Amino acid sequence: MTSKTILLAAVAALAMTGAAAAKDLNKIGISLGSMGNPFFVALADGATAKAKEINPNAEVLTVGYDYDLNKQFTQIDNFIAAGVDLILLNPGDPNAIEPAIKRAQAAGIIVVAVDTAAKGADATVTTNNVQAGEIACQYIVDKLNGQGKVIIQNGPQVSAVIDRVNGCKSVFEKASGIEVLSSDQDGKGSRDGGLAVAQGHLTRFQEVDAIFAINDPQAIGTDLAAKQLGRNEIIITSVDGAPDIEASLKDPNSPMIHASASQDPYAMAQLATEIGAKLLNGEKPAETVTLLPSTLVTRDNIGEYKGWTAPRS
Repeated sequence: MTSKTILLAAVAALAMTGAAAAKDLNKIGISLGSMGNPFFVALADGATAKAKEINPNAEVLTVGYDYDLNKQFTQIDNFIAAGVDLILLNPGDPNAIEPAIKRAQAAGIIVVAVDTAAKGADATVTTNNVQAGEIACQYIVDKLNGQGKVIIQNGPQVSAVIDRVNGCKSVFEKASGIEVLSSDQDGKGSRDGGLAVAQGHLTRFQEVDAIFAINDPQAIGTDLAAKQLGRNEIIITSVDGAPDIEASLKDPNSPMIHASASQDPYAMAQLATEIGAKLLNGEKPAETVTLLPSTLVTRDNIGEYKGWTAPRS
């Protein structure tokens, strides 16, 4: 065999090896908190659009676990049985989900967490929640000219919430005239939870200038509590940029809701799917956790905001 023949054979072997190693994104499983939540609907839409862009014939299986961790475990096992190539998940519990993630990875499946980090995931794509907390609370500091009594309304202790609160605290700590009255009460991430916590705070504290709520539902509950108690001068900010807060920011009857640090779940899911498809072929992202910047949506710029339900090209 001549040296030229050997060289051609080697090139052919390398080409065959590369072809065998390349793995298409044929099937993707998506497990999200609740498909009744517009945030998760936008996530699912973004992931589906990107998967179809990568492979028009890709099959996308989307389910909501309705905040039941055992249900999410079952969904992941079903994805494994279905032979998916990639799983996107918003973890019901960022630590407890690890065994299910490991089972998927043992079956050769890439797992990417979205919105909230999950222990053991191959990658995570989320909003820069520290920055989101910072800009929402800097707005408060600016509005109060650096002087006032404020509350941080906390929430479920997942990475996104912890980061938002830490970002907010860092801003308030730099403003010597800001007094934080409370920062440890859990509004449960819900409207009713925000309502209950705000009722307690506003009954306890006769002077409250501003409240930062960790998400929009809590902010809307807080606004309702303030109205019920006749407290009409409180500045309320939050994180999400959800459809309900869009409506509140446009509503002259909800003037206490001032701003929300927006997330883009559609873009988040698109990027997560793209990263997952690259990981299938051994191409790792520069960082295990990819952060997307947040933009503050206010009553002044709400008309320019492209929200979660806006049409996408």
